[in-house]
Amino acid sequence: MREPSVSRYAAGRLSPIRRVADLRRLRDEQFDVLVIGGGVTGAGAALDAASRGLKVALVEARDLAAGTSSRSSKLIHGGLRYLEQLELHLVHEALTERGLLSTRLAPHLVRPVPILVPLPAGNPAVRVGRRAYYGLGVAAYDVFAGLFGTGRGMPLHRHLTRDGARHLFPSLRAEAVSGAIRYYDGQVDDARLVVNLARTAASLGAAVVTSARVVGFVREAREVVGVRVRDLEAPDSPEFEVRARTVVAATGVWTDDMSQMLRDVGVRPGFRVRASKGVHLVVPRSAITGEAGLILRTPTSVLFVIPWGGHWIIGTTDTDWKLDRSHPAASARDIRYLLDQVNTVLDRPLTTDDIEGVYAGLRPLLSGEAEATSKLSREHAVIEPMLGLMLVAGGKYTTYRVMAADVIDRAVRRLGGPALPSRTDQLPLLGADGYNAAWRDRQDTARRHGVTAGVVEHLLERYGTLAVHLLAMIKAEPDLATPLAGAPEYLAAEVAYAALAEGALHLDDVLTRRTRISIETAHRGSETAAHAAAVMAQVLGWDKAVREREIEHYRARVAAERQSQTMPDDAAADAARVGAPDVRGFAADRGVDLLQVDL
Repeated sequence: MREPSVSRYAAGRLSPIRRVADLRRLRDEQFDVLVIGGGVTGAGAALDAASRGLKVALVEARDLAAGTSSRSSKLIHGGLRYLEQLELHLVHEALTERGLLSTRLAPHLVRPVPILVPLPAGNPAVRVGRRAYYGLGVAAYDVFAGLFGTGRGMPLHRHLTRDGARHLFPSLRAEAVSGAIRYYDGQVDDARLVVNLARTAASLGAAVVTSARVVGFVREAREVVGVRVRDLEAPDSPEFEVRARTVVAATGVWTDDMSQMLRDVGVRPGFRVRASKGVHLVVPRSAITGEAGLILRTPTSVLFVIPWGGHWIIGTTDTDWKLDRSHPAASARDIRYLLDQVNTVLDRPLTTDDIEGVYAGLRPLLSGEAEATSKLSREHAVIEPMLGLMLVAGGKYTTYRVMAADVIDRAVRRLGGPALPSRTDQLPLLGADGYNAAWRDRQDTARRHGVTAGVVEHLLERYGTLAVHLLAMIKAEPDLATPLAGAPEYLAAEVAYAALAEGALHLDDVLTRRTRISIETAHRGSETAAHAAAVMAQVLGWDKAVREREIEHYRARVAAERQSQTMPDDAAADAARVGAPDVRGFAADRGVDLLQVDL
């Protein structure tokens, strides 16, 4: 727990100085719970454990949300298709979490987004049947949210005629639809939510260290009592041990690797995690005319077209993936599939020339349910394959808090002592406290700080009430109010803040996750790299050589991704993408053949 004299904000700053201090803690202290993995489930588990008063550490090999948790469809949703499949418990669980996030835990990061369910054209009987079928499903969705969702946070659905649908979404091809149903779900910047989770855990005393790769477990007899860690920011320094009474692995598509590290004692995890690749396209808002998103059925998955600021996100695919898990690659075939699917309902077909950004992520699905990945279970599981080691896997982004609570409940039972219930359903994340009042008073805030209301709105929607700290930075150093080169919607202050308080260690961390410049600009951030690197250098003390190396690495990564997206299939795209080396200095995890860790 933090000292009472230290503010919640100060205690949650993931600064360069804090990283040094937390590395020292890893070496010197024994923790009640050590979490491996800095995605949404790992950060959520660290927060859950810290909020119960446990002594907690979190280690992540790359950056916070560097894997799946920064590459989602950016939705906090109940899952209409789970309702259709009668998985009512999953819908109930997800809608409850959606309500909590949008009204109490993170209203600055989760907000309503309208989505249309287009009703296909056809003869009158078919049209009536489809409207009744889909209408019943969306009505049940709203009922579930109202009856079971803690704080609805979303407006009710509405039926629309063809003209009404095209009024909201003029780009809908008139002959392709007979009307639509509008409903609401939640939209989120997935990576920023993970950073807030980790910072909130840090504010409660958790040690949070990124660029710290677990290379093996520490065992006493048949019990795991810690891990061995390599600091990837100091590759020449020796590995060190971190001792913990319980180790929680929340490693997503790398879950099977944890068991591989214990293969010498014949550990069998009881489940396997299978990776399903989801590819998304980003196009400018001008490419499609609409005031709401779309949800469409495709032969292999559900396709979303979601408004995202000045852009649209189109996704996703759902295909098995067995290649590089660190940097899954989108192929030309993936891109063509998405364009073909969305163009069935658009009056002006999109082409590759419209695409600003492309990103691919891997869903960690519990294997063994069915062969088709779209039918694999999205439920989660918690197991203890060896004393002292717990694995949590599966699930979905929306229900991260439920997964975190489940695994920490089990850790608490193992640790003994008083039963400490989870209280994260009552714990607003950093930036959430006072958000509604701050949004109401945004015009006054702008006048006081001498900036435009648009700047204040932008900062509030990304940082909540923590925006006052960025405004204070700008007041102290007016140059930080400068828009970033090639990405004028972002300010230099946001880059400085990412390095000073949000744990960003590399240029890629800022351009890909603390901001979304890598997918929101046609140049993919290449034109912003030099400016952002100069700002980071002031905070992190980079010399000219380091700045140039960071810029070179980032641009090489962009070039490799562009090349991969011209390749005809997964194998060729993967080969092109892994041509750019990892900035953190270790080889990509390319399946079990590279799991020969030193045990």
